[in-house]
Amino acid sequence: MPALTSSNQVQLAARAPEAAPALPLVVVERAPSAASQPGLVRRSLRRLRFAPLVWLIFALGAFVGLYIQPPGLQMLMTLLGLEPGGGTRNPMAVRVERPPTATAPRAVVALGRLTPEDDVITVAPPFGSGDARIASVLVKEGSRVEKGAVLAVLDNEAALQAAAEAARAAVAVRKATLAQTRATIVASRDEARASLARAESVLNNAQREFERADELRRRGIAADTTYDQRRAARDQAQREVEAARATLSRFENADVDAQHDVLVVARNLDAAQADLARAEGDLEKAYVRAPAAGTVLTIHVRPGEKPGNKGVLNLGDLTNMTAELEVYQTQIGQVAVGDPVRLTADALPRPLAGAVTRIGLEVGRQTLTDTSPAANTDARVVKVYVRLDPESSEVAQRYTNLQVIGRITVGGGS
Repeated sequence: MPALTSSNQVQLAARAPEAAPALPLVVVERAPSAASQPGLVRRSLRRLRFAPLVWLIFALGAFVGLYIQPPGLQMLMTLLGLEPGGGTRNPMAVRVERPPTATAPRAVVALGRLTPEDDVITVAPPFGSGDARIASVLVKEGSRVEKGAVLAVLDNEAALQAAAEAARAAVAVRKATLAQTRATIVASRDEARASLARAESVLNNAQREFERADELRRRGIAADTTYDQRRAARDQAQREVEAARATLSRFENADVDAQHDVLVVARNLDAAQADLARAEGDLEKAYVRAPAAGTVLTIHVRPGEKPGNKGVLNLGDLTNMTAELEVYQTQIGQVAVGDPVRLTADALPRPLAGAVTRIGLEVGRQTLTDTSPAANTDARVVKVYVRLDPESSEVAQRYTNLQVIGRITVGGGS
């Protein structure tokens, strides 16, 4: 019986739906599964076992070609007119030189203030001025003064000036007395010389009279009385000569200034000069002088006022400006002398530049704080001193004690 097609089967079913004959099943051919074909799996595994070896040979060839480049490969490339890559002939794989990675320099940031090189000097009244008040101020803020210049005068000047004048007058009197004493000594010396000459002349006359009386007495012409008178006169003349010589020796055996009278007057003059020096020293208590050259920054008193704890005025040398930074104690080990520093502040027209010149030796409490409410107000810091360059120093002259932010480049950066 021939096999029925699907269309025939449909037709038969339409004709007799109530009694459809039993039809044979259609056999569909399917591919055999891998589990049912163990031989196929074994053949696939035999093929794959050579794959690692192939990859190893390929990698070895690539390595030899790129790095070792054997003579045979070189000859083949020469024959084919090929050139290695990378702009070189041997080897093909050229090492790439990479520039060193640039690292940003490290920096230490600290708060600080601008100050003159020798800091700000508070000029106080002279020692011993007592309750003296300011009589006049001779300078203005911004005035440039030299060392020793008078900045202000106190109201005790008149009394001290009078005492100095009295001392000068006493010295003048002592000098006149000394000159008078010296002249007296010279006159006395000349008088002693004249007295000696007169006594010697009288002695010579008395000696001749005595010799004549002695001759007459031997002849029997003169009486003994006359002889005795002439001898007494001679002896008296000899004593007067000796006295005159003794008086003259007091003046001629020593210099005029070595005479006792002159020495006494000279010592009195020394005492008067000492009084004058003391009076002139006291007169300095009436003047406020500049202890160093600089510029007047601030005047704290006016005429009629008594200087207080702030002193008379503030003085500073603005020629060379510096910055005083407060570095945290945990970062001070990174800072070294010579490190460059950059200073900034809102009031400055441009950033200032300088270098570290000195590092403090003592850890202290922070005196400068940030405006932030969360800023640390009780930190331990070390002071670092920065000298500004000439251009920055000129800019900073107008900003003494200005608070700045300093950036110290550490670790050899520039």
